Amino acid sequence: MTSSQRQQLYVIPHSHGDITRFVWVAFLIFGLVTALTFVLVTQYTAWQFRFHPTLGSPAAMLGQTRIYWPWDVLIWIFRYFRPDSSPDVLSVIKTAQLMLASGAMTSIVFPVAYVFRRTRKLKDERNDLHGSAHWAVAEEIEAAGILPTPANVGGVMLGAVDIPVKNSGFNPFSAKAKTVYLRHSGPEHILVFAPTRSGKGVGIVVPTLLSWSESVLVHDIKGENWALTSGFRERVLKQRCLRFSPSETDSARFNPLSEIRLDDNLVKDVQNVSTMIVDPDGKGLQDHWAKTGFDLMTGVIIFVLVSDELEDSQRNLSTVQAILSDGGPVRELAERLAADKDTDADEKTKIAEGFRAVMEYIRDIGYERIGAGHCTDVELVAWKTASQAAQSFLNKASNEASGVLSTALSFLSLYRDPIVAANTSASDFTIESLMQRRTSLYLVVPPSDKDRLKPLLRLVINQVVRRLTEKMEFDETGASRSRFPHKMLLLIDEFPALGKLEIFEEALAFIAGYGLKALLITQDLSQLTKAYSRDESILSNCHIRIAFAPNKIETAELLSKMSGASTVAHTQRNFSGSRLSVVLNNVSTNEQLSQRPLLTPDETMRLPPADELVFVAGHAPIYCQKIIYYTDPALVKRQMLGAAKLIGNGMIDARVKSTRS
Repeated sequence: MTSSQRQQLYVIPHSHGDITRFVWVAFLIFGLVTALTFVLVTQYTAWQFRFHPTLGSPAAMLGQTRIYWPWDVLIWIFRYFRPDSSPDVLSVIKTAQLMLASGAMTSIVFPVAYVFRRTRKLKDERNDLHGSAHWAVAEEIEAAGILPTPANVGGVMLGAVDIPVKNSGFNPFSAKAKTVYLRHSGPEHILVFAPTRSGKGVGIVVPTLLSWSESVLVHDIKGENWALTSGFRERVLKQRCLRFSPSETDSARFNPLSEIRLDDNLVKDVQNVSTMIVDPDGKGLQDHWAKTGFDLMTGVIIFVLVSDELEDSQRNLSTVQAILSDGGPVRELAERLAADKDTDADEKTKIAEGFRAVMEYIRDIGYERIGAGHCTDVELVAWKTASQAAQSFLNKASNEASGVLSTALSFLSLYRDPIVAANTSASDFTIESLMQRRTSLYLVVPPSDKDRLKPLLRLVINQVVRRLTEKMEFDETGASRSRFPHKMLLLIDEFPALGKLEIFEEALAFIAGYGLKALLITQDLSQLTKAYSRDESILSNCHIRIAFAPNKIETAELLSKMSGASTVAHTQRNFSGSRLSVVLNNVSTNEQLSQRPLLTPDETMRLPPADELVFVAGHAPIYCQKIIYYTDPALVKRQMLGAAKLIGNGMIDARVKSTRS
């Protein structure tokens, strides 16, 4: 960093020493002006008198010119300023008096002006001794790269700010201010602190969806964003709009198992899916039951994917749940084998023993396929993994096996819902197609189903991030580039409510290189740390942070620290004298520099409802206004286009019936 760049960050002026030296300079100026005045007035007066001999002997001769002592003019004034002097003499003397008076005033004004200028310069001098924090001005906002430009058209909408512009009218010095929207279309991520009912929808989410021109994945909790923005994105931006609402009958379909590749990635893909299923809150596989349930889930999912006994339409999580529950498509075999068991056993034991028969079937058919020698390498690995998982279950005691089975089933109870089962039975889109063509995917979750559907949404987002960041391409110069033609915005409202998405936290540092940009919204800092702990890296990986007035002091303190500290001057006055005196004996003032937060925590919590803070890494904080889309005619016109056409609508009834049958 150069010296000039450091000066832009802060300025600490050097000591000015004893400022009383200004008084001595003032005295010097006074003396010089006074002496010069007397010299000029004396010589002028002598010239007016034609250097008459009665003026006295000169102090020196400069050629033919007589040079008099500077104070001689005072002698002449006392000598000739008499009533009996001639009018011409009185006129010269009065002129000399006027010139002396003017010189006296000048000798006072000049030093006073000098002292005032020097002390005023010291007062106005920038001093960042205790901090240099300040609100960004127009030039700094422009340097941050978030003002409207052709490069960031169609970016994420951040806020609104008034920028001064020169008036093109008759007065070139008059200035106006116009309101512009701050926007960002770069690869960096954005985090928003916005409490409930603070205007994040009308101020950030909806304006962004009405302007972002690339693909987007939206966590749409109430379906409002679909209703307000999907029509514009479909009809104007010409995007494919998908509404995945697992608990509703008018939803597009997505089968997580259809994203599992039947190649060398099979086991890896299945294990990733199994992890998300048995760890619905992102707390990790910490107990024995979760770990053994993960192993069982992996084996059954692989069996569902490669078994010849199942139709392609049955390769989904609903079938996995059915097999773990009562045998599902292999129920007849399970019932026949269970009939050979002890009929006197209790119901819990019967269920466990019946499922053991299913596991024996999976193990035996796996060994049979492996022994036949006709399997490809992928099939060999698949059947081997499924057989080993089945055998691992069979090796457990009855009570332990029953606990493992109950644990695995508890994570799949969601797929007993016929609507959810139908919406996850097949796929109307693939994950890679989201970036191969411009697509808007809305993950719609009614608030009443938020907790119930959380595991499925976590699974979808996890698969999206993993699949789209799996491979990086490089051009002929060796520079990295995304393998997809389009970027995608991950707009995740209530991000911490989804639980800890470990892959998301880890990948946030590098997904920008794959064409993914995150816009994450949380209510406050405590909600984020509750899901990701105080050692979270979400905040540090977000280049831009936006904050509305917080409700919690922890968030307010963080925002205050992010704003920084400034150096402020304050004046102290000391008064002395008797309480009964009419006037004070002495009044002294003392100006001091001290540190003050640019915005204290309580001031942060008292931000006006229309205001917000924007922090861009490496730049001064920006105090600006929220966007209110329904006050902007252009945005209202886009919003009035309503919702897009539903994909898959009209097919759901048949899917539900087939699931119930």
